[in-house]
Amino acid sequence: QVQLVESGGGLVHPGGSLRLSCAASTPIFSTYTMAWHRQAPGKQRELVAQITSGGIANYADSVKGRFTISRDNAKRIAYLQMDSLMTENTAVYYCNADRKAAISRTTRSYWGQGTQVTVSS
Repeated sequence: QVQLVESGGGLVHPGGSLRLSCAASTPIFSTYTMAWHRQAPGKQRELVAQITSGGIANYADSVKGRFTISRDNAKRIAYLQMDSLMTENTAVYYCNADRKAAISRTTRSYWGQGTQVTVSS
């Protein structure tokens, strides 16, 4: 139903920056909670940052102060600005969209295909 397409990943040196983008197809984008998760090789997928439909942001402690999540509802895009990148930030980053359906009372979750972020010297 909801297509999510990530972009902006790539190779960057330690201390560098990247901005990830997540373009959503749904016309009711503004009602979704958007989030970024990541999965490093051999590790479990973890939540990196989340922003509610009301614009409230939350971050994993490991990225707080360095990463910033934002959204542009008019463009239907969620962003993750990543500054002061470190080698341990290397992972596949996934965009996620969640919405609680009022009628079914079921949370619908959608995921993008992921974009690779590699931090290396």
